[in-house]
Amino acid sequence: MSLGMPRVPAVRGRLKDTPVAGEKKVLLAAPRGYCAGVDRAVIAVEKALEHYGAPVYVRKQIVHNIHVVTELEKQGAIFVEEVDEVPEGEHIVFSAHGVSPAVVGAAADRGLHAIDATCPLVTKVHREAVRFARDDYEILLIGHEGHEEVEGTAGEAPDHVTLVNSPDDVPNIEVQDPDKVVWLSQTTLSVDETMETVRRLRERFPNLQDPPSDDICYATQNRQVAIKKVAQGADLVIVVGSANSSNSVRLVEVALEYGAKAAYRVDFSTQIEQSWLDGVETVGVTSGASVPEGLVQEVLIELADAGYGEVEEVKTAEEDLMFSLPKELRKDLKGSGRARGAAQH
Repeated sequence: MSLGMPRVPAVRGRLKDTPVAGEKKVLLAAPRGYCAGVDRAVIAVEKALEHYGAPVYVRKQIVHNIHVVTELEKQGAIFVEEVDEVPEGEHIVFSAHGVSPAVVGAAADRGLHAIDATCPLVTKVHREAVRFARDDYEILLIGHEGHEEVEGTAGEAPDHVTLVNSPDDVPNIEVQDPDKVVWLSQTTLSVDETMETVRRLRERFPNLQDPPSDDICYATQNRQVAIKKVAQGADLVIVVGSANSSNSVRLVEVALEYGAKAAYRVDFSTQIEQSWLDGVETVGVTSGASVPEGLVQEVLIELADAGYGEVEEVKTAEEDLMFSLPKELRKDLKGSGRARGAAQH
């Protein structure tokens, strides 16, 4: 069973229909929800459970969404913080956020059968870090300290990476050779804030080199562009996504920056508060890149019960990217004649 459209029990009539001056409606952002990398990672765990049987272990949350993790646990996935918690010889899936070479080595030392579900766009950043470190560049990695993706990327070249958390960090950054400096970034950041960080870095280091291509992934950028447009016409924006989802949290920030009078993040429709809707005519709705569409549909049901029955989709891009399943899993599935060549969001 895919988690793309989960059945979440509807809670009808919880919010009251509060009269307001104008027409009440929802502006529904598109694109929203699952990206290709998340879809690939979730399907990888589901296929591993089907093929190898439970339990299958997963290092960290496979994606940053509480509903997805809970549903996979019901199917037999066991989530651990580190590989030393996994019994020797078992199957382990590395999350979509990526891992450092040290983690890969630790799994091999325990004889674990590893399935690498790292998003290919994160893997691209890893390869850039390796390449620039090999050429003896200092790498200024823009990202959030403690995030799994940042830890994995920094682990590729720990002696060459300096973390830059925000534009305010820039005055304190020191480099040995200002002529051999490059910036890379976490894939799920605010595009605007990242570019501001880069601008300030370039003021200090005029010869700062750019990555070969954008590090912030297409899905993060597309969802931010869509919510910018929605926010201009919304009194309230509701972002569906978990608290540890960087791209979901950024969507709240972007919505407020681009005109929404208020913006909140929820995991489930039942977390919407009546006070948010008081006096509100237009509600913008979107979801982070690790959120199943079913959770968004439950928010729309909840809002419809409160009188926001008209839904207008605001589409700013089309997405049709697909990623193949991890090679380790494809090989085993092919051997059993059960291979699914690609995951599609």
